[in-house]
Amino acid sequence: MLWQGLPTDAAAQSLTEVTGFGTNPGQLRAFKHIPQELPPNSPLVVALHGCLQSASGYDDETGWVKYADMGKFALLLPQQELPNNLAKCFNWFELGDIQRDQGEALSIKHMIDKMVTDHNIDRKRIYITGLSAGAGMTVVMLATYPELFAGGATSAGLPYKCATNVTEARNSCMRSGKNQSPAQWGDLVRAASSHGSEWPRLSIWQGAADGTVNPMNARELIEQWTNVHGIDQTPDGQDTVDGQVHRVFTDASGKVLVESFTVAGMDHGISINPGSDKPQCGTAAPFILDKDICTSFHVAKFWGLLPSSPDPIPPSPISREELLRRMDEMKGRIDQLTAELNELRAAIE
Repeated sequence: MLWQGLPTDAAAQSLTEVTGFGTNPGQLRAFKHIPQELPPNSPLVVALHGCLQSASGYDDETGWVKYADMGKFALLLPQQELPNNLAKCFNWFELGDIQRDQGEALSIKHMIDKMVTDHNIDRKRIYITGLSAGAGMTVVMLATYPELFAGGATSAGLPYKCATNVTEARNSCMRSGKNQSPAQWGDLVRAASSHGSEWPRLSIWQGAADGTVNPMNARELIEQWTNVHGIDQTPDGQDTVDGQVHRVFTDASGKVLVESFTVAGMDHGISINPGSDKPQCGTAAPFILDKDICTSFHVAKFWGLLPSSPDPIPPSPISREELLRRMDEMKGRIDQLTAELNELRAAIE
């Protein structure tokens, strides 16, 4: 990924730095976008950039600023710093950063607490998403602080504790992928906290041609989080959304707890669909890829954060008797037209 540095002047108009958010043991920075006239008890979305990116390179490029303004929710963008990781990756694989109340995970939790206090955020509607290393840290946060989040979303992500050092991260997880049973994956999440109630819902996005994060990681993520939710790994539904394969995994009541999107032909990145229509978003950049489907739109929709368009007024139901009457009327009209056509033919002959 290309170096994107600190927020530019243009980005600064949208983003404001968040300071004073606790002890910050992970030594991260944080930026926020607050829509005008944000109402009290609004939701919060936390968006985590990928390696060699920054907060200012991940806000409107991915569409999150557009949908924050549209849906009236606050947007928080943590930012990794060079002293922590030379590639500016969130350290999703370092034990000191991926356990509850430690390192980068605790810093992000502190940022969220600050946002809740400063902007009167609804604690029941906090969500987190990320790309690549940011997706890895997204899963870390969902595992270590599950009580904090209503939902999450990953693009090119990996299961929680797929790795606990950089060599394992590169070789065993990213390149080859690590195959474990759903129960083994689920146990890693359950051991990360004392949480025992409802778990966050998860939207999993993966490029089918990803050459950086092996696409099998999406399957392992599905296995991990369906197991955590206590549901099986067989999709309960499959369709095509904007040309991409979409699968859902539901509980007994039909509620979707885990969903997955496989973006055909996409290499490593998050998918966007530039344009001004509601489902369109983003500006193409390295690892922010125009694939005619906007991840952020569909994720925000999955979380219920966007105002829905009014449903069309359904037609009034037609009784069987009325339907038969209309069919007889149509048959009579057809018979009449046939007779007129025959008369016309006879006159011509």
